[in-house]
Amino acid sequence: MYRKFVRDRITQLRMKKGVSEYQMSYDLGHSRGYIYNISSGKSLPPLTELFAICDYFGITPSEFFDDAVKNPEIIQKAVEGINKLDDSDQLIILELIERLLKK
Repeated sequence: MYRKFVRDRITQLRMKKGVSEYQMSYDLGHSRGYIYNISSGKSLPPLTELFAICDYFGITPSEFFDDAVKNPEIIQKAVEGINKLDDSDQLIILELIERLLKK
């Protein structure tokens, strides 16, 4: 079950990013077939490489395994930006989110 999830999640994120298996393999510093072997189920990435894959997509390992989050990279960027704001600005963002959710 987890093997299929990992390969499907990598494929989903890779396609959303718009890169080929070859390009992703190259970007991660591996041979051209590295991501193909993961996507086809021939192998799984070791934990350190899974962390590198998460970094490649700009997400945390937690976000990688939470497939209910549609755009984890956008959520991550939003959280990083919100963390840089002071308390009053964070409250403004929260109020805006709550207002948008009511629509």
